Amino acid sequence: MLVVNEIFYSIQGESTQAGRPCAFIRLTGCNLRCTWCDTIYAFYEGHSASVTHLLSEVERLGCRFVEITGGEPLLQKEVYTLMQELLRRDYEVAVETGGSVSIEQVPEGVKRIVDIKCPGSGMADRNYWDNLNYLREGDELKFVLLDREDYLWAKNEIESRGLAGRCPLLFSPVQGQLEPGKLARWMLKDRSPAQLQIQLHRQLWPDKERGF
Repeated sequence: MLVVNEIFYSIQGESTQAGRPCAFIRLTGCNLRCTWCDTIYAFYEGHSASVTHLLSEVERLGCRFVEITGGEPLLQKEVYTLMQELLRRDYEVAVETGGSVSIEQVPEGVKRIVDIKCPGSGMADRNYWDNLNYLREGDELKFVLLDREDYLWAKNEIESRGLAGRCPLLFSPVQGQLEPGKLARWMLKDRSPAQLQIQLHRQLWPDKERGF
C-alpha cells in the first residue's frame, strides 16, 4: 500500500517536459521542510491505496505520461513497484525527488528529476550528493533559487562539480520571491549552461492551490 495525497490530470508545469499533458500521482510525506515549499498539504494529508488501484486510476485519466511526485515519493518503498508496473504497461514515467534520498534503485527507464537544495531552502545540508554518481540519460537536475546568493551558490556547484553537459540543468525562481526576468538577466550575463524554468501551471492557474 501507498499513502497518496492526490492523483490528477493536468499540464506539466516544470522540467524540460513543461507544457505536456500529464497524469500526476502525489504521494504523502516529506523528510524536508524547505522555506519556500508550495505543497505543505502533502506533508500529512493522504489516504492508503494499492498499486492496483493507482494503476486503474491512471488508466482512467487516459494519459500515457505519468509523474510521481510528493512530498518525497522515494520515502515509500512500494513506489518502486508502482514505477515498475507503470513501465510494464508502457507508460512514460517520471519521478520528482527532493534530492535527499538515493535515486540508485529507481528503475531503468524512469526519468528522474532531482532537486539540488540551495541555501535559501534551509535544506542545503540534506543534499545527497552521491546521487550525482547515478545520473543517466533522461535525468534532470533542478535548482530552486530564492535570491542572488542561491544563484551564485548554484553556479559554483555546477562549475566545481562539472555538471554542465551531464544532464539538463534547471534554474527555477521561487514564486513571488525572485523575479524571473532578473534571473534570466543573470543567466544571460554569465552564459549559464542552465535552462530557465518558470512554473507554467502557476501562470495558467494562479489562484489554484492544488491538483493543477
